[in-house]
Amino acid sequence: MENVPCTMKAWIYGQHGKPEDVLKLKSDVVVPDLMEDQVLVKVMASGLNPVDNKRMIGIFVQAECPFPTVPGYNVAGVVMKVRSQVKNLKVGDEVYGNIYEKALDHPKQYGTLAEYTAVEERLLAPKPKNLSFAEAASLSVAIRTAYEGLQRCEFTAGQSILVLGGAGGVGSMVIQLAKHVFGASRVVATASTGKLELLRNLGADLAVDYTKENFEDLPEKFDVVYDCVDKILGQCEKAVKAMKEGGKVVIVIAAVTVPAFVFIVTSNGPDLEKLNPYLESGKVKLLLIPKASILSLKHLKDLHMLTLAELPEKLSYIQSNKIINLNAISIYMYTDKNIIERFTTVTKELPYVTNWFHIIIS
Repeated sequence: MENVPCTMKAWIYGQHGKPEDVLKLKSDVVVPDLMEDQVLVKVMASGLNPVDNKRMIGIFVQAECPFPTVPGYNVAGVVMKVRSQVKNLKVGDEVYGNIYEKALDHPKQYGTLAEYTAVEERLLAPKPKNLSFAEAASLSVAIRTAYEGLQRCEFTAGQSILVLGGAGGVGSMVIQLAKHVFGASRVVATASTGKLELLRNLGADLAVDYTKENFEDLPEKFDVVYDCVDKILGQCEKAVKAMKEGGKVVIVIAAVTVPAFVFIVTSNGPDLEKLNPYLESGKVKLLLIPKASILSLKHLKDLHMLTLAELPEKLSYIQSNKIINLNAISIYMYTDKNIIERFTTVTKELPYVTNWFHIIIS
């Protein structure tokens, strides 16, 4: 196993502001010290979530850590060091997870957009053997959000569920987990016209085109309505109308109407590990772009620079051809301009991209 240097490369910001103004690549960032329950992970792939941008521009200033800050929640990598209270992980293990136990409760100063990151053992799980590091890095927040929401509403075998936004990163996981892990009797999901076949392939018994049909007017009602659609005015009230008497409505991010409830995802390594057999067997699938369609800047000499104007066109092509639900788009970053453009794109310019871009530090 290679030696760990004293300093590392990392994307870092020292004040709140727009990514293009404050996010910088530094090569002399000190490798974080470890607490007794932590491991040091060499980051093979990381990911960006909308919360990274919100933290950077100062929306959560009352819950912030001291500057400077390295963004990034998702990680997949290799354990390089372990401390005394670490019981199961060992040097050389391939792991993945979300390094923040509670997303906005005392967030860490050093995230995952770096060569190394410090993580509590309890937040990590072994990387599924059939997934690459980049694939695993896209997965932890989405699958954990889906799983935790189903746990919190006490979803059980034999119940029915309506998934709003079933073609998104979280929604696609809710469909599969409800069907294959929790034993749903019936899964209905909504999406736009071009994604209905995707919903069926994921396991939905009925795919509803929300551009043509109001889900709250469906003749059947549901034990659970899981709303994965962000900030649509009046959505919660409609979701409540679609549930059975005594049912439950789960909201990922939005204002709620009683009896619906909203939650902020937590990180839990053992839960991720429980789901590994379903991922490794193929019962739960990560939806990916074929390699030929990956938006990659790895070979800059062979691939022209994608601009913000070009990216939506590329994503529209991917969606119209039913390749993926944008759950995993690998983008290799090499310059300040590249990562800042992608950071701004995934968190602001393209709100329909609900999932994660992978960043591989080079």
